Amino acid sequence: MAKQVLVADDNPMIRKMLCQLFEVEEDYDICAEAENGQEAIDLALKHRPDLIILDLAMPVLTGLEAARQLKRIMPDVPIILFTQHANAGITVLQTDANVDRIVSKGDPRSLMEHVRSLAPA
Repeated sequence: MAKQVLVADDNPMIRKMLCQLFEVEEDYDICAEAENGQEAIDLALKHRPDLIILDLAMPVLTGLEAARQLKRIMPDVPIILFTQHANAGITVLQTDANVDRIVSKGDPRSLMEHVRSLAPA
């Protein structure tokens, strides 16, 4: 059975790109798409994904705020912060244990490597 992935990004083009990236993967399926951090939490509770991909800068709740809440609710689910601000994110990762990886939107090809290492099929 394929691993379930939740993606959250306020940019519909980024969400579409992520869905297309996962469409060609046999071992991973997108179970839900969120437009903001609060919706990501709500959908994670409903769908219980195996992995969550969050944008850093989202309305309602940022990716970091959502990650903090999600780790309290489901501590074993890996979270990837997918952001344009990956350099700033390295500092965040060092100080915020709620995020397992930070991946730059400028390097989306490496995202699947991180997905596979955090949620092996």
